[in-house]
Amino acid sequence: MKYGSLAAGAVSAATVVALAVWVDADGTVGGDGGAPVESRKATQGCVGGRPGSTGPEGAGEDSPLYRTLDRIGELAAGRHSGVFTGLSVDEDGNAADVWRIPSTAFEEAVCEAAEQGVHVRFHDSDTNRRDLDALAERIGEDMGRWDGTFQMREVGVDERGYVRIGVDDPGTARPLIEREFGAEHIRVERAEPAGLD
Repeated sequence: MKYGSLAAGAVSAATVVALAVWVDADGTVGGDGGAPVESRKATQGCVGGRPGSTGPEGAGEDSPLYRTLDRIGELAAGRHSGVFTGLSVDEDGNAADVWRIPSTAFEEAVCEAAEQGVHVRFHDSDTNRRDLDALAERIGEDMGRWDGTFQMREVGVDERGYVRIGVDDPGTARPLIEREFGAEHIRVERAEPAGLD
């Protein structure tokens, strides 16, 4: 998996489902119906210059990339929560993709937090994570209310700035969901029933 989502989570009737985003070999982004990679292009970015730890460089979660992700998470949960939308990691590219409402202060703080050699790519959004989480919670509060019309199987926030709603019949569900919750920041897509492994 080239891309992984750190900020995306989903609620299902039976389980919590993580929404992941990846780039397939044919250059499409998985998890969103095959949107072209170009839709992930950053509007701007930086390469970190912060010195790393003085000990030996670790792999995985004790690497410059993951320490940078931890710092970005702290910034996003703190004073910049009003502009932060989501975050994903590109391990192969030693990069973090950050969706945010454009903010010079947040972008400068993130670039200062990035360790040497870590690439940060910023993507524009028009909403923040708090609002998306609240919308997802409202939608998921009573997932069974639609039974008999369609089956809602998943509700989760995608780091790119929308709530993904997985259903058995998108054609039936979409107009009903949009009438109830609005169309902004919502994507209704087909989702298979959760299987037992």
